[in-house]
Amino acid sequence: MTKPRCTDTIAWAALQGHFEAHGRELDLRDAFARDPARFDAFSVQAPEVFADLSKNLWDTKTRRLLEELAQACGLEAHREAMLAGEPINSTEGRAVLHTALRAPAGQGPFSAEVHEVLERMLAYAERVRDVTASGITDVVNIGIGGSDLGPQMAVPALEAYSHPGLKLHFVSNVDGHDITSVLKKLNPATTLFIIASKTFTTQETMANAQVARDWFVANGGSDTAKHFVGVTTNIAAAAQFGITETFGFWDWVGGRYSLWSAIGLSLAIAIGAEHFRAFLAGAHAMDRHFATEPLHSNLPVQMGLLDVWYRNFHQFGSRSVAPYHQGLKRLPAYLQQLEMESNGKCVDAQGRALGVGTSPVVWGEPGTNGQHAYFQMLHQGTDVIPVEFIAVKTPTHAHPDLHTKLLANCLAQSQALMLGKTAAEALNETAPTASKSLDQAVLARHRSFPGNRPSSTLVLEALTPRSLGALIALYEHRVFVSGAIWGINSFDQWGVELGKALCNQLLPRFATGDATGLDASTAGLLAKLKS
Repeated sequence: MTKPRCTDTIAWAALQGHFEAHGRELDLRDAFARDPARFDAFSVQAPEVFADLSKNLWDTKTRRLLEELAQACGLEAHREAMLAGEPINSTEGRAVLHTALRAPAGQGPFSAEVHEVLERMLAYAERVRDVTASGITDVVNIGIGGSDLGPQMAVPALEAYSHPGLKLHFVSNVDGHDITSVLKKLNPATTLFIIASKTFTTQETMANAQVARDWFVANGGSDTAKHFVGVTTNIAAAAQFGITETFGFWDWVGGRYSLWSAIGLSLAIAIGAEHFRAFLAGAHAMDRHFATEPLHSNLPVQMGLLDVWYRNFHQFGSRSVAPYHQGLKRLPAYLQQLEMESNGKCVDAQGRALGVGTSPVVWGEPGTNGQHAYFQMLHQGTDVIPVEFIAVKTPTHAHPDLHTKLLANCLAQSQALMLGKTAAEALNETAPTASKSLDQAVLARHRSFPGNRPSSTLVLEALTPRSLGALIALYEHRVFVSGAIWGINSFDQWGVELGKALCNQLLPRFATGDATGLDASTAGLLAKLKS
């Protein structure tokens, strides 16, 4: 499908003019003073997720022009093509159908195949969860990238729903320190290893799988088939490894979109079949919202368009994610892959060089930890960095006072980013830790905040399997929207390949020391590491 380049549309030119005339200098404090209803106008309710987008640097005209840009760039048609299973991953000739993995039986493409694997996987998970019969107390997921980041994020997020008699562990890094620290905690007689690799050839995963099997055998393990399970389509390679139980998925499931597939086996074991189905149902509800809701009230669309506004007009190159819930501590890392691997591209779908920026750098930590680390830069640094706060209304712990403090901190940070503090206001305050000899006007400048720094706040009623599913699907579709506007293929990842190929070429050189043909830096480093 050939679509106009976003920069060639009338809407883009109108946005550029609007930015120069009004958008660049928009002040949130003035915007709220002029419009008491701004919060209602810029809030969106989606399944399981409420979003306050009012503290962002846009107005109703910006929003309207961005929606016109989406229409001019064929966003809706591109969305329909994805959901219908057309091969929108053009460089690999593949459909993009992670949404089919969470569709109810009979309601999505490949439904029979999807639900056959789902039913088998959930039945297996329930057998493992019967710890008296299975004898399993520890489950180790060995994967990398999408085979690791999704489960490693979701399992702690849903700890309140996890089996109390099972411990989940994750190994991804080929650095031996990773797997060594995990193996120290395990008993081979009570451990299940999940080897998650679609091809069963992923270098890091298979290296760690080999270490795990060697440790298992060396420590008295004898039944590999019982203690190792494969999430792979390469049944022959898994069988050669000693694995007889495998769960596959399809080439229309990208790694960073695969948590909904058999890659979610560790999550299914942790939370059980009923809760895993609720997880899928939450994502499906967000899928339907994205597919059917008008652009103006479509939360993934609104957030994706806001990303384009910030990246290409304000030239913001970074976005911080601050989940105010300890269970979401791995969410920023998960979102790094989801967004930066999807939209970190420099050519469009036709292979033409892009004239605009694409994916921002996505990073963050859970609140309130981030407040005592990098928030100083967010408030007073020279770069403006939009922040995404995630608040959960109802906790699962029994310490309401702590939760109230957590939520107050979340609201205070977004408020402080917007309001700031003038030097005049600072001059009228007392700062107990300040130097008594410093000129008060100088101190006031140190203690002033520019304000007018944008943020969004997402609110979940509670962190449940259903709400987590909806939240992740929201982010998936939001990434799709900005990628569609830029006209890129958000579903390949050729940038990962070069480093892998060069690694395979360098590995034998560590044995031989041969530096022939290498650049001087790589040759010098090779010699240094071998000496």
